[in-house]
Amino acid sequence: MALRAGDRPEGHPFDVPAISTLAPFDLAPVTVFVGDNGTGKSTLIEAIAVATGFNPEGGDRNLRFETHATHAGLHERLDVRFRRRPEHGWFLRAETFYGMATRIETDDGPFGIARYYPELHTRSHGQSFLELLAQRFERVGLFVMDEPESALSFTGQLQLLAMMADAEAAGSQFVVATHSPLLMAYPGARILSFDDGAVREMRYDELPVVMLWRRFLEAPDHFLAALLDVPDR
Repeated sequence: MALRAGDRPEGHPFDVPAISTLAPFDLAPVTVFVGDNGTGKSTLIEAIAVATGFNPEGGDRNLRFETHATHAGLHERLDVRFRRRPEHGWFLRAETFYGMATRIETDDGPFGIARYYPELHTRSHGQSFLELLAQRFERVGLFVMDEPESALSFTGQLQLLAMMADAEAAGSQFVVATHSPLLMAYPGARILSFDDGAVREMRYDELPVVMLWRRFLEAPDHFLAALLDVPDR
């Protein structure tokens, strides 16, 4: 996967350093994108989803809706190759999940799509995430997820990891953009960091976010006293 040679126009998102310097890379069975806000990980994961044929605001190739166009043409310049193109899959985009759930629920006529999905608005955000993914993971495919932890508690994230492990064992592939050290720790995942203006592979223990969380959890009072310039308890 890479930007096509000589095809890096000006403007967003090509002014994002990690995107402008994107070099060819392969996706593992589970690939995790990490990085601070604004580093380009969600931009690239959206482009991968759209280039694969998924709806830009979440869903698969058959679910089509749009509340506000945000994809910026990166997918048109992204060279995505598959040994065998996945027939099934899903793009879970946390920030547009409510709109996607509404689109599904309102299409409830005799020939509508609502009957193919669980009732998403009658559950909590996290329950809806997990219920939908459990249903989608029943078939082998490519699953692209942008910050799924935004709706999930610690135990919810553990449930997601267990579901991913079962689906991977059956032959599914995952690409996940996340801020969660828990999801980053998925066994055997290939971790690609978008920090420092380039996409580069890193080990879990090397990730700045992991080191910061460890420092915080070891001594939260001391950590926050230094940050907020207040007395340490």
